[in-house]
Amino acid sequence: MKRNALQNLIDWNTSKNRKPLIVYGARQAGKTYLVLALFAKNYYENNYIYIDFKIEDEIREFCTNTANAGKIIEYISLRFGKQINEKTLLIFDEIQECSNIISSLKYFCQDYREIPVIATGSMVRIKLQREQHKRGSKNNNKFLFPIGKINQLTVYPMTFDEFLMNRNQMLYETVKKAYQERRPLDHTIHELAMEHIYQYLLVGGMPEAVNAYIENSDLLEARNILKVLYDNYLADMELYQASQESVLRSHALFQNIFRELNKEFKNFSPGLIEEKSKTRDFATSIQWLTLAHIVNQSFQLKEHVTLPLLSDLDSNFRLYLGDIGMFSYQSGVNPASFISSERDNTLSGIFFENFVANELVAKGNPLFYWRGKSSAELEFIVSSDNKLYPIDVKKGRGTLNSLEKFSNHNTFEYAIKVSKNNYGYNSDQKILTIPFYFMPFVAQDLENGTMKL
Repeated sequence: MKRNALQNLIDWNTSKNRKPLIVYGARQAGKTYLVLALFAKNYYENNYIYIDFKIEDEIREFCTNTANAGKIIEYISLRFGKQINEKTLLIFDEIQECSNIISSLKYFCQDYREIPVIATGSMVRIKLQREQHKRGSKNNNKFLFPIGKINQLTVYPMTFDEFLMNRNQMLYETVKKAYQERRPLDHTIHELAMEHIYQYLLVGGMPEAVNAYIENSDLLEARNILKVLYDNYLADMELYQASQESVLRSHALFQNIFRELNKEFKNFSPGLIEEKSKTRDFATSIQWLTLAHIVNQSFQLKEHVTLPLLSDLDSNFRLYLGDIGMFSYQSGVNPASFISSERDNTLSGIFFENFVANELVAKGNPLFYWRGKSSAELEFIVSSDNKLYPIDVKKGRGTLNSLEKFSNHNTFEYAIKVSKNNYGYNSDQKILTIPFYFMPFVAQDLENGTMKL
């Protein structure tokens, strides 16, 4: 399957300032497939060496005892019977199982920069953080992350544009061209694109689920895959946490994201999960889930918004599940609701809000929302090219009642209303209406600072 991040690897590979690359991401988000199947096999053919530290016990043991890049190169070269030079791609997978290999990247950068190296792993920073606590602050062998000596890339579940390009390439090209030309789609094509949005809300972006759906058009099979992945995520929470209490709270927090968002006041409420608990009781669990890229956190901004946008750690916040398919599965909503003619009446707006949150994050935009007085609220506030863009997510044709209150305290370029409506711009109200299927492209333009009407 096609992934947008392949271009990031191509650009990294040809960069004059290339350093060893660490690819992060949630479990099963497609890191290994991207690096091995899409990149290595196409751009290095047979001239790459792949090492999985979960199963390569002897190599893991050797690398655990040295961070010397020269010794590691020599050992791997002899073990595989292959000369390693600037034309050989080294792939270190599951690096959370061998933290010393992360230390070695500093020396690969300093002494063997000509050799391309990619390291991938899930929960890397969580594992390192846990090991630090075990070692203790007085230990002289404290792990030092190779800051400044590596490039970094985070792989997210497939965004809607990736889902569409793999599901229906021609429709993807049509939608993309319409966005580039800033024009609405023909009504029939608009409805077809919206059909794919509802499919995506149900299937999500986990590559295994997407692939099953695309190959067989079987929503039930994709749903069963999501169930397994969901359960695996819960099982992973046993890893690298300090206490059983932290594990249980991580389970409870993860399983209650939909409930937290589906209430009238969507801010995180610890009492909904555990009676008489405080937000600080869940601090470790929230950190674990966000570092694992399982959950995305959005911070509340006060009435007057200043640039740059900064999170106030004492402020209210909201949590979104990192994959919309898992969010839909967690909701317990009947899958038929997503393809039923009654879906607009059945599905709450929070499905679309979680969708927009994930599209923003995957393209590199941090999450913030605004809440003013008298329940005035805008779901997202994005800063792009030193300009503010308030974003409101509407399931239907609602109006932006909070925008006037926001404008009383803030100057903004124009508001973005994301809904099922077709593309259009109201110059009097300064509201750009975009359909849900344009959201990946809008998110990318916001991140790049290239938004235009």
